[in-house]
Amino acid sequence: MAESTGKIKIQYYRSKIATPVKHKLVVKGLGFTRLNQIVEREDSPSIRGMVAAVPHLVRIVE
Repeated sequence: MAESTGKIKIQYYRSKIATPVKHKLVVKGLGFTRLNQIVEREDSPSIRGMVAAVPHLVRIVE
């Protein structure tokens, strides 16, 4: 798996305005505050799961 890198960059590229509350909480939990923001997070199964929960709002950048 991608465990060797240690970090992944995630971009928040679509608005969460018309999404369910759970999706909004996932985006907030990933640390996003602005649209098109890129954050770097630990590459762990929990973070990968959060990204997998909202693939229509965020993407992995590299």
